[in-house]
This record gives sequence, structure tokens and C-alpha cells, in this order.
Amino acid sequence: MAAPMTWTRLVFSGYTPAFCWGLTRITYRFLRTHERRRGSAVLLLAPLLAEADSAPLASSYRPQGFTGAEGLHSRFHWMADHVPAFRVPGGCIRILHSPDEFYQAMKVFNPSKRYSVTFSFLLKVDCMEEALERSQEDHAPDLKVSFLLDYTRGSRGKHNSRTMLMSLLQRFPEQMRVSLYHTPDLRGLLRLLVPERFNETIGVQHIKAYIFDNSLIISGANLSDSYFTNRQDRYVLLEDCGEVADFFAELVGAVGDVSLQLQPDNSVHMMEGMVHPYKGNRADFSASAQRRIQEVVNTARVRQSMLEAECSEIPDSDGTVPNDTWIFPLVQMKPLGIHLDEQVTKRLLTEAGGDSVVYLTSGYFNLTHTYMQLVLGAAADYRILMASPEVNGFFGAKGVAGAIPEAYVHLARQFYNKVCQLGQQSRVLLHEYHRPDWTFHAKGLWYYVGGRDSPCLTLIGSPNFGYRSVHRDLEAQIAIVTENEELQMQLQQEQEMLYQSSTQVSNSTFNQPDRRVKLWVKLVTPLIKNFF
Repeated sequence: MAAPMTWTRLVFSGYTPAFCWGLTRITYRFLRTHERRRGSAVLLLAPLLAEADSAPLASSYRPQGFTGAEGLHSRFHWMADHVPAFRVPGGCIRILHSPDEFYQAMKVFNPSKRYSVTFSFLLKVDCMEEALERSQEDHAPDLKVSFLLDYTRGSRGKHNSRTMLMSLLQRFPEQMRVSLYHTPDLRGLLRLLVPERFNETIGVQHIKAYIFDNSLIISGANLSDSYFTNRQDRYVLLEDCGEVADFFAELVGAVGDVSLQLQPDNSVHMMEGMVHPYKGNRADFSASAQRRIQEVVNTARVRQSMLEAECSEIPDSDGTVPNDTWIFPLVQMKPLGIHLDEQVTKRLLTEAGGDSVVYLTSGYFNLTHTYMQLVLGAAADYRILMASPEVNGFFGAKGVAGAIPEAYVHLARQFYNKVCQLGQQSRVLLHEYHRPDWTFHAKGLWYYVGGRDSPCLTLIGSPNFGYRSVHRDLEAQIAIVTENEELQMQLQQEQEMLYQSSTQVSNSTFNQPDRRVKLWVKLVTPLIKNFF
């Protein structure tokens, strides 16, 4: 290890942020020019790429107050200009609070027609196998099971998600579909040289949606043991919300169509007429995938807009369940030219006025430059929850990965210093999550407006608000806007439960022995922060 450390210090001995920025911009432009000319990725220097996005500080926008469901609708329904808007009864939505609740919810469903799941890694397949066996015993093989995994994560090691699903695929070939999404940015020499596990930093399929007939769970959690026991995440169950379930099933199907298809012999191939993600032309693949996925979004948006117009002409009859909640699915797939989640998130942060309090959480706190500027320039109060080093998912990892918690400490301190420099300590508060023998993976936000005691809006799903979520991975979450008091109370309880296990960050926090960051980690973090 002595030689690499000496080399690192030599290279970065004259490091300055300005030097790094200039070098990364030159590198980025060279690679993009080469990409356009040759249609092939040459991203061997990818770790040098820095963020190019920027945004002006948000103005002190103070939206007008509102009262009642229609005022709430007026304040946030601009999202329907970007994505489908599904109006549902708030009573059909339940917030799950723990890994065990998540596990029990997954077990209780007994789908008869559709079982679709998307995730990055899989360990539990018992429930799916039982459902398929029941469908065979009932001589009614209407049940279709669809899996959407990431190719690199799902293929890691000898025993992986692919090998675990092989027996199901061989036993139920007519009812099973396993799709493996492969990022178009991992190709050519880069694909050959970057080792397993590290190749996931280039981009993965990160969506976590679990669909059972007309119900679904949206989360940031995978289906592996830790997520069912001691890894804290967020989870929302939407029961009997057929239109929302249909949308996500179609979204899973569309991404699956542009992915590699797993065969019973463990080989993979593309569907006929589809561009190969790393053998085909990069631009052609992205354009084709964008058309297929955007078609799902646009079709649903138009359909829901028409339904909303029809419903507005028919007054609610007495005794009906009120549709007092809106669901807006937000999709982010920047490698494919789709950035709907980014558009909505930026506007939410921009328009968070002085009457608002935003609780924001990320298991891996690494805000993009744009999001950071918007938070620092907003009028709203922010309470940001992040993982303490000991609950970081990489804590105690072997090799270079073991230094990742230090990198997050370094990023948190940089952000905290900016808050202090701007005199925003009373408006932007940082909190660290602590829980012995647990890890922290929760992400999303809760939006309180007008001095209300409960949030009327939440974002929940897979994005982390970091560079990878915005620029590299496939992500999806939902914005829930609700006037339902019971659902608002559930959201408030969820937010309070998470923050109760935290302590507020201060200057003394970073002076603690376990917050010491090695010099080489500080030097390398600006170059690699876009990859974790």
C-alpha cells in the first residue's frame, strides 16, 4: 500500500478545486466529442468527471396560502404538466415503518394475475415460488411474474440473483420473465477493464417497486435479508390503486423491453428489434429506450388528464369515498434522456417558501450542486437527516469501500461549513441517525406548509438526491399530495420516528475521533463523489 499512497500524494500535492474543475471540464468535453464521433463510450477517465450543472440560488418565493383540497390541488398540481396524476382515496395508502412491516406486507399478498418486482439485488424468492406453485395447482396459470434486475448487480459473484431465479425460470417458463437492465455507459474497453462490483458505479437499475395485481409497494428497499431485519428504509403500500399499479407494471415492462432477457440456460439476449445496450450504438440505444419508456409516461399522463376533466364535471355523490389524494410518479433515467424526477424536485425546492418546513433524508448524503444551491438559497426551513458513520451501509467494509463513510463525513462537513458561512444555522439543520447494529437507507422528504402540524406532501422511492441518482442510475419515486388527515398523521409519525433516532449536528460533531477523515480521502472525494 505504500507505493500507491506515495503516488496519490504526489499527483495531488498541487491539487486545488479550480485545477480539478478545469481538468474535469476539459476531460468531459473531450469524452463527449469522442462519443458523438464514434458512438462508443470511452469513459476510462470517468472518475475525473465533475458536475457541470448549476443553478442560481432560489429566490425567496413565498407561495400564497391555501385552504382545503382545492387549494392544495392548485398549489401542487403543476406536477401534472410533467407526469401522470392519479387521484385516489387516501385511505387506500398505508405507510410502513419498519423492515418487519415491509416483510410481512410482502408475505401477505396472494396475487392471482400479476407479480412484478424491480430491484437491484434479490435474495428472497420464496413468496413468488409459492404463488407460482399455487397457480399451477389451481390449473389457472394466469399469474405472470416479471422481474427487473440490474445486470451488473444481479450477475455479481457465482451465486447471485440470476442463479437464484434459474430454477423458477426453468420450472415456469411460460409465466416468468427476468429482465436484466444494462447501462449503456458501461461498454467497450471500460466494460472489460473495470472489475466486478466497481462496474456498478457507472450506473445501475435502482428502482424499487413491488406490484401485486392492483396493489403495490414503493420503497428504497431491496429484497434481501438486511432490508427485512435491521436496515431502516421507507415503504408505502398502495392497496386497490389499480391505475397506479398498472402504470408501474407498464413502466417495468417498458424498461424490461430494452433490457437483456434471461434464458433458462443462464444466457441472455435482446428482444427482436431492440438495440443492444453495450454492443449497439450508444445514441441509438438511448433514443430507442427513451421512446419506449416515455410512451408509457405520456400515454398515462394524457389518460389521467382526460379522466380528471371528466370527473370534475360530475359532483361527488353522498356516501362515496373521497379521492382526497394525488399520486405523481416521478421517473429519472438521465442516461436515456428522461429527467422528470429532477424537474419536479428542483421546482419543489425552488418554491419552498417561508411558510414551509422541509424534512429531507438520504442514507447517502451527497446533494448535487444544484440541489445544494436551492436548499441554501430557499426561504423554507430545512431539517436534513443523514446516516452517522456507524450506520452507513459501507461501515466496516473491506478495502477502499471501507473509506466511503469517511467520504460522506467529509461531504457533510463541507455542506455544514457552507451553512455556517451563509449564517443559515437556524434555518438549515443537519441531523445524524444513530441506532446500534442497524444501517440507515431511508430517503425522501416531507413537506409541511402554512404552519401545519402534519405534512401534506412526501417524496418516497429510490432516489438519494445525489449525482448518481440524477445522472447515472434508473430511479423512480412517487410524490404523494394528500388532504387526508389520517394519511397526513401517518406521514408525520414516520418522519418523527426517524428523526427521534437522531442527534443534531454541530461544530463539535466533526471534532469527534470517529469523524476524523484521512488526508487521502479528502483529496480523492471531489473526484469520486459522483460515483457513490
